[in-house]
Amino acid sequence: MKKAIYSGTFDPITNGHIDILKRALNIFDEIIVAVGINASKKTMFDTNTRIMLIKEATKDLKGISVMSFDNLLVDFAKEQGVNNIIRGLRAVSDFEYELQMGYANNSLDENLETIYLMPSLQNAFVSSSVVRELIKHNGKISHLVPNNIINLIRK
Repeated sequence: MKKAIYSGTFDPITNGHIDILKRALNIFDEIIVAVGINASKKTMFDTNTRIMLIKEATKDLKGISVMSFDNLLVDFAKEQGVNNIIRGLRAVSDFEYELQMGYANNSLDENLETIYLMPSLQNAFVSSSVVRELIKHNGKISHLVPNNIINLIRK
């Protein structure tokens, strides 16, 4: 089985994340959605809520599991026996950061490969930070997040 890890904060998961997951499932049999716990990041949703939202949003996708991690991604990948990392690229601004992270991870484990996927054009502008801002101001999010988690997000 070909396995990969798709890591991020997922605060909250968006249609862009789902788009990347669906694309990755065309390449990999199993994907671990790895929810990063980073004390320096101020998240809107706690870790358990983010995991619950991801599980609900991906419940119809086969081959998806959800876990949290609070160590280096390379160490988490070793623990899981996975050598492939999935990262999404929306714009050129993402590319520089993601390239640096991919090189840094590879410098720590030369067997670790990072695969970069782009979302469809309709999801290219979607980000968790945009969704969080809309949530704060009671804006429309139905076109940005999976329909089955909208009510859970609004609670």
